[in-house]
Amino acid sequence: MAEQPWGWLAVGFAGQALFSARFLLQWVYSERHKRSIIPVAFWYFSLAGGATLFIYALHIGDPVFILGQSMGVLIYTRNLYFIHKRRQFAGAG
Repeated sequence: MAEQPWGWLAVGFAGQALFSARFLLQWVYSERHKRSIIPVAFWYFSLAGGATLFIYALHIGDPVFILGQSMGVLIYTRNLYFIHKRRQFAGAG
């Protein structure tokens, strides 16, 4: 493994922490509601973590990691679009 500057390692670990926090968030939220729920914040953590990991993947030049994270970022963005579109429609009615 090539040595990475500390700053880039911090970016990679921060992205992984954000990405992992979404599962903790979803678990706590579901436990409180006594059913499986994916809160909107899950998608924000997914997008923040995925985007940060995508930037890190670009830096290290790993094509598998780049492709995997880029697809996730698109999906998380699309889910947030649907959520906000539904809320706008509900507010207009």
